[in-house]
Amino acid sequence: MKSRTSTRTAKLFKNLVVVLGITAALSSCTSYKKIPYFQDLDRSKVTSEAITNMSSLTIQPDDQLSISVTSLNQDAANVFTNNIINAGTDALNPVYGYTVNANGEVTLPLLGVVKVSGLSSSELATKLQQQLTAYLSKPTVAVKIVSFKVAVLGDVMRPNIYRSTSDRLTVTEALSLAGDLNITAKRDDITLVREIDGKRTYIPLDLTSKNLFQSPYFYMKSNDLLFVQPSKSKLATVDTGYRNASLIISALTLVAIAISLFTN
Repeated sequence: MKSRTSTRTAKLFKNLVVVLGITAALSSCTSYKKIPYFQDLDRSKVTSEAITNMSSLTIQPDDQLSISVTSLNQDAANVFTNNIINAGTDALNPVYGYTVNANGEVTLPLLGVVKVSGLSSSELATKLQQQLTAYLSKPTVAVKIVSFKVAVLGDVMRPNIYRSTSDRLTVTEALSLAGDLNITAKRDDITLVREIDGKRTYIPLDLTSKNLFQSPYFYMKSNDLLFVQPSKSKLATVDTGYRNASLIISALTLVAIAISLFTN
């Protein structure tokens, strides 16, 4: 009888070890070597490289522009600051500015229709300042794109649409706004979706290489979409609660079997 009980106990212990082993294997799918960013960067010394890929954010159709004009005859210049794009649901906080039409143009006081698409904010400011000298005394123009937004989706902490008040936003900054990649994200499988010349273009990016910093796509454009591909271990991570519940049920089942064996 003692030998039979020992055999049953051994089988019970073996089954419990198998269950725990399977659970541990499922919980350890992510390889550390795939996690660090910029793996080809020499971290043992200070290095530097020229920035040759930076390009200014250019104005596109449907962009919203804030145009501010100051002049010695300020009453005349004030006509630029009173244009409401959209009063929205809150009439006390209307959106002021100018919306670029499908042809890449805006209609401005004094100047009429002005082609603005393809220009940076500073280039448009210079262009308007030159044209306004015919109407205003020593005009100064400031232009800002107030509709600059990007979307970050996939395996990140906070997927969402993010707006920027700056004309400069990089891939790494956009991912930081989204709370960084989750540990289960594929850092070498990021997709940038960008509309270029009327075509939707899908661009692969790799965060494990420092070459990202020299990519012509490192600096983002308005309406860009970043998608972070989840790894196969994502399913195991999301399913942790289910697997833990299964483990508990399995353990309780084994305990019940043990109790049954010892009481019979």
